[in-house]
Amino acid sequence: MIGAKKLIFFFIGCILFCSAPLSAQKKDASPSTNSSTLKKDSTRVKTDTVVKLKFRPQVATRRAAILPGWGQATNKEYWKIPLVYGVLAIPGALYFYNDSWYNKTKYAYEAKFKAQAPTLDSSGLAGIDPQLKNLGLASLQSYRNTFRRDRDYSILYFILAWGLQVADATVFAHLKQFDVSDDLSLQVKPQFNPNTRTPGLGLVLNFKEPSKKIFTTK
Repeated sequence: MIGAKKLIFFFIGCILFCSAPLSAQKKDASPSTNSSTLKKDSTRVKTDTVVKLKFRPQVATRRAAILPGWGQATNKEYWKIPLVYGVLAIPGALYFYNDSWYNKTKYAYEAKFKAQAPTLDSSGLAGIDPQLKNLGLASLQSYRNTFRRDRDYSILYFILAWGLQVADATVFAHLKQFDVSDDLSLQVKPQFNPNTRTPGLGLVLNFKEPSKKIFTTK
């Protein structure tokens, strides 16, 4: 009996001794899994942060204000860049056209004014544009004022066109934040009433939690 008891205690001790390393290994394995999940979560947070920072509306606005078309490129709307420069080219070309003719009419008006009495200085008449030689002082003055007014307007149109492309980049950058999935907050679904056996329409309103934006601050 004493030998049997010793054998029983011996086997129990062996079982306890073998189970101790297994439990220790399990305890050591849990921190590694937690650390790996933490690394994955931190990597996911960093990736989400980069994506959010890349598509911030303020970035598109600032870039469009610095260089036309840069905001549209930030929104990945590359097809708008030729349109932006086409719209800006119109007032730019009008400015140079009106400024050129303003200088010509101004010179012709001053040259013809000096050629009259009492100075009778005709030295500047040779430099008048051939299309303006047959015009009188009143006509030259009217054309000069018209070209100067149109030149100033072209500057205003250029500034407005620049502001419009900034506004376009800002608006479409904000629209990229909207949820355009099929899970809309308000849906209209056809229904059938089994009691009255008549069709109808049902409105389904889903209250969706606003998405949390992640930004890094230094």
